[in-house]
Amino acid sequence: MGDSSLRIALAQLNVWVGDIEGNARQMINAAMTARDDQGADLVAFPEMALIGYPPDDLLLRRGLPRAIETALERLTHELTGITAVIGYPEYDGDIIYNAAVVVRDGERLAHYRKQCLPNYGVFDERRHYRPGDSPCVFELAGRQVGVTICEDIWETGPAAQAKAAGAELLVNLNASPFHADKQPEREGLLAKRATANDFAICYVNCVGGQDELVFDGRSCAVDRRGQLTLRAPAFESGVYCLDWPAPQDGAHVVGTIAEDQSPEALVYDALVRATRDYVDRNGFPGALIGASGGIDSALAMAVAADALGGDRVWAVSMPSRYTADISNVDAAEQARCMGVRYDELSIEQGFSALLDTLGPLFGDRAPDTAEENLQSRIRGALLMSLSNKFGHVVLATGNKSEMAVGYATLYGDMCGGFAPLKDIYKTWVYRLARFRNTRGEVIPARVIERPPSAELRADQADTDTLPDYDVLDPIIEAYVERGESIEGICALGYAEADVRQAAGLIRRNEYKRRQAAPGPKVTHRAFGRDRRYPITAVYGDL
Repeated sequence: MGDSSLRIALAQLNVWVGDIEGNARQMINAAMTARDDQGADLVAFPEMALIGYPPDDLLLRRGLPRAIETALERLTHELTGITAVIGYPEYDGDIIYNAAVVVRDGERLAHYRKQCLPNYGVFDERRHYRPGDSPCVFELAGRQVGVTICEDIWETGPAAQAKAAGAELLVNLNASPFHADKQPEREGLLAKRATANDFAICYVNCVGGQDELVFDGRSCAVDRRGQLTLRAPAFESGVYCLDWPAPQDGAHVVGTIAEDQSPEALVYDALVRATRDYVDRNGFPGALIGASGGIDSALAMAVAADALGGDRVWAVSMPSRYTADISNVDAAEQARCMGVRYDELSIEQGFSALLDTLGPLFGDRAPDTAEENLQSRIRGALLMSLSNKFGHVVLATGNKSEMAVGYATLYGDMCGGFAPLKDIYKTWVYRLARFRNTRGEVIPARVIERPPSAELRADQADTDTLPDYDVLDPIIEAYVERGESIEGICALGYAEADVRQAAGLIRRNEYKRRQAAPGPKVTHRAFGRDRRYPITAVYGDL
């Protein structure tokens, strides 16, 4: 056992899937910062940092193994004067491992293959990777450091295996997506593993938006007693250091603990981070919002302006005969307050023309959802036309409650390339709007206070066809996120009629959700890659 005090740097990076050269450059810059500015002996990078996570079937591209090896050679030879632990895909013929390599001064000192491959929720690792079966422990200034990767720490085996191989400290590389309340789970688990194995654990995570996922960072460390000794900020790239004292000084790692944020702050910042990375990395000059004057479009506008700057957001109000004047006033006021371009395009002329065109076939049938959805689809067509002409991505403004029960119009308000509120329940839309105003009031109070309405017919309210959202949202959460049966949800105290209505709507609208734009996951179970249900199926009361 060595007697040196060591400084360990956790490089919390916002890597970009597929940008191997750019990711390698980020890693070199971070390592030099850790070495030169912070005096670190070791720098650890997130899981799969070299390729980005999740790479999915990009791993199968024939040219990828050579590109990975070229980048590894560069890192091996340029990362001098500091030991680095690098996450990357390891190719062995046709076999791929989720791996880590330890390099220093031109040498590859050790390597590790992830043993526990998650295959649930958003993860599909068994599709691509083969599990490893051996520990990795390497020497650093006479002290023994173990390496594991992400899911390995959630199981007991790999940590115990590293301890048996002599590890005094465990470095765990992660690409762990955000959802609300996740950090207490992580820190509690690390404390459990640390005390069980009598060693400190350093946990490094990536940060940034990647399609439907958003990574929060919040890299952290616990000492051998399970006490939290470091927590990096949420959603911020950076190099965060902690000291691992010499054994005679008491082997407790020491770092800085960033203040944790409220649930609303974390979720809001997750939406901002995800929207910024999606728009910027896909090369869009800006974002288009259909500004209805309602709560959803108001929150989406706030997220977009905070993510991109008001000068890159374009809000378009598209009133009809049913739109209240105050809706336009409130949308315009928010746009002015946030420095967002605002234009108004009435849909009345187009709506009337299409009603005349359809009149001979509609005949004397009473107006219904056909006329309501026609308005939404006109608005979608206008936004998509502006997108085609000017290049801005359309941000769909629908929320999780609407996506669940189908209270959204295909090829209408569902139009868009990204849906920032897709995993936000309606009740949370209000919570986030109120929270955003604590950072500076930008959403008019009247927007938050008005009863929600699609304004597609006279005097319409959401509660005309749906239970109150305070009732609906918990039912959706129980049915979708926890998989409760109808009987089980009723036992929680909800009216059977409400539960059956919600469950039936959720089942019938799977086809709509398959056609929805991607949006960031912030709950335990989001629609999209996190929940894969058949469109055509019978499962009744299950």
